[in-house]
Amino acid sequence: MDLTPFLKAFSDDDLQTMALAGYGAPMGLGERPALMVVDATWAFCGDRREPLHQAIQRWPNACGPAAWDSIAHISRLLQAFRAQGRPVIYTRGSWRADRWDLGSWRWKHVPSRPGAQPATDRDPDEIVTPLRAEPSDLIIGKQKPSAFFGTPLQSHLTLLGCDSLVITGGTTSGCVRATVVDAFSANYRVAVVADACFDRNQTSHAVSMVDMSAKYADILSTDEILAALG
Repeated sequence: MDLTPFLKAFSDDDLQTMALAGYGAPMGLGERPALMVVDATWAFCGDRREPLHQAIQRWPNACGPAAWDSIAHISRLLQAFRAQGRPVIYTRGSWRADRWDLGSWRWKHVPSRPGAQPATDRDPDEIVTPLRAEPSDLIIGKQKPSAFFGTPLQSHLTLLGCDSLVITGGTTSGCVRATVVDAFSANYRVAVVADACFDRNQTSHAVSMVDMSAKYADILSTDEILAALG
């Protein structure tokens, strides 16, 4: 994928340094990729398309239109992976009802604190309806940014025989990036689908894409992933 739109966030000196350093070699997909949908929940998407600042008023973690733009691309990937019998894995937050187990989120992230959640009957950590899971899909509950930290994800990937991950969802600079770093550290080939990822901060989105491309993952579009799957 052409990273030019993301490179606008960097100075000319930064670009020269990246060119000289020699990072960013393509990894390629493995033989048995799994699709990961990271935290595509009401909490991060909101319950409808609306301007970002309006969405945050109702859903403090919302990413606004960027999330809803990505949903259409994630849907295409879900359809393709399921049609080919390939693994689909979702992540979502998983907490005690009293949110005692928030841990470090409690003192770093005000919107996560008890009482800061939106007044709604929806479970903020539920996968949004347009991307609802099917019975054959796996759903990993997590409490920290990385889908690997304190979860059975790696054990499940071993059982599935997966050698690579195609990662979508949000946020790009948060849970997506943390999951990508841990996947790379566990020796999986990693592809991040740029138009199927979202962030409330577009500069963070761009910088994270370039950083991940340099060090940890291939950055591809939905069309490129679908072409690679055949």
